[in-house]
Amino acid sequence: MMKKRTPISEIMTKHVITLNHTDSLETAERLFKSHKIRHIPVVSGDAIIGMLSYTDLLRISFADAIDEDEDTVDTVVYNMFTIEQVMAKKLVSVSPHTTIKEVAEILAKKEFHALPVIDNAKLVGIVTTTDLINYLIDQF
Repeated sequence: MMKKRTPISEIMTKHVITLNHTDSLETAERLFKSHKIRHIPVVSGDAIIGMLSYTDLLRISFADAIDEDEDTVDTVVYNMFTIEQVMAKKLVSVSPHTTIKEVAEILAKKEFHALPVIDNAKLVGIVTTTDLINYLIDQF
């Protein structure tokens, strides 16, 4: 039985892979591939200032035109942009106490697929549409 008030902290990813805003897009791509993730919060010190998605990266590179097994992309294009230019800056964040239902409503309305979870101005997790779908599957 699905509990209406289950907080997002129950299903969020707590070990968040982050990028520093000064990192290169090449570094970003390496993280996306090695961790098999699709969204990485961008931080400056302790503050989260943006969210980079793998889709954003594909948009500026031709990474999707390359063999899956190919680890090297023509990185020339990555040197033309900074993470701050490519990342999403208008962030919607939630708290660990936000319910799964509320998070689902936000993700259903917006065009992004991941939300940073912030507690006392600190990044404590990330929740994605995949987390929500897996939670739903577990309920059946």
